[in-house]
Amino acid sequence: MKTAAIIAEYNPFHNGHRYHIEQTRKAGATHIISIMSGNFVQRGDLAVFDKYVRAKTAVDNGADLVIELPSRYSLMSAEGFARGAVSIISALGCVDMLSFGSESGDIPPLKEASAAIEYCIHSAKFDEQIQRGKSYPAALQAALREYYTEDVSEVIQSPNNTLAIEYLSALDDIGSRITPFTVTRTVPHDDESAALGEFSSASAIRRKIRDGEDYSAFAPVANAPTADIMRLERAVLAKLRILSPDSFEQIYDCVNGLGNRLYKASRTAKSLEELYFAAKNKSVTLARVRRAVLCAFLGITKQISSAPPAYIHVLGMNDRGREVLSAAKCKIPIDTSLKAISQTSSAAHRQAVFEARLGDIYSLAFEDPRPCGYDFTAKPIIVD
Repeated sequence: MKTAAIIAEYNPFHNGHRYHIEQTRKAGATHIISIMSGNFVQRGDLAVFDKYVRAKTAVDNGADLVIELPSRYSLMSAEGFARGAVSIISALGCVDMLSFGSESGDIPPLKEASAAIEYCIHSAKFDEQIQRGKSYPAALQAALREYYTEDVSEVIQSPNNTLAIEYLSALDDIGSRITPFTVTRTVPHDDESAALGEFSSASAIRRKIRDGEDYSAFAPVANAPTADIMRLERAVLAKLRILSPDSFEQIYDCVNGLGNRLYKASRTAKSLEELYFAAKNKSVTLARVRRAVLCAFLGITKQISSAPPAYIHVLGMNDRGREVLSAAKCKIPIDTSLKAISQTSSAAHRQAVFEARLGDIYSLAFEDPRPCGYDFTAKPIIVD
């Protein structure tokens, strides 16, 4: 038995994800766990399909066990996203391999880049760039150009390489013996027009879903309701308008004056798009602004984001997934029922109730909104 973990969002699950699973099996994995973002995703948006729909598609197409990545991690920057997911993988106590996509397709240059980042973020050049108001990515690139050759800088500029490097860093930080393995990604990460044969970017597929176009050539079709953040637009704006300046400063990802700019922008913005661009400046990326807006709306503070996982929530599995659960040596409670999990400890109760509350908000983003309590009543996806 050799168990591999894959950290993903599956927003939505597509042929590239199926290929990743297949390549991971070819590398020797007998059992595959997907650590999947729940209803909110790292680009600062809502998942197009709910987490149970996406979990079923994943199990139907090669995953054996799907575990939820809580929203407080899925709405973090690459570093927090990676560390949250790796902490859950480590807590399982049975994972041999961490498999991830990258543009590099090779572990050694990713490890070299990881070491370069660790050096650069503590360098004088990086501090100088941050003090000049540069964003973290821009300051890092300036430091890399100062201290390293161009090939190292190029590795870090690719979005999947960035996440891959953070996975390696997270494994290294906890002294994990989990072996990293990477699969080469060929389609650009966030390009709405990108397609190559049977492969397409998730962004392009989401656009087709929004426009009612056929996307079956690139992904399994999920005949399920879709969520859209625009159905929550007025609610988001209303919530942000009643927050105090200090409240914004307590929100995760509100750095480099972003909290103050969000407070001011929320007083005048009449749309989310207007809010995003009024709050953005050269020191922060648009993705960071979008995440900060969602965190402010949902109440994800720095304190909540820093809490370690108190449980592991299983969304779906097949027979091999059951074998993984039998082999797991979990350091924290694991269950298919969020309600049952909430009764295991005070920390698990706080986190489970909070996640369920976020699910109640997500439920309003459908054309036909769902009532409260879905997370506590939903049944896990079991595929025989």
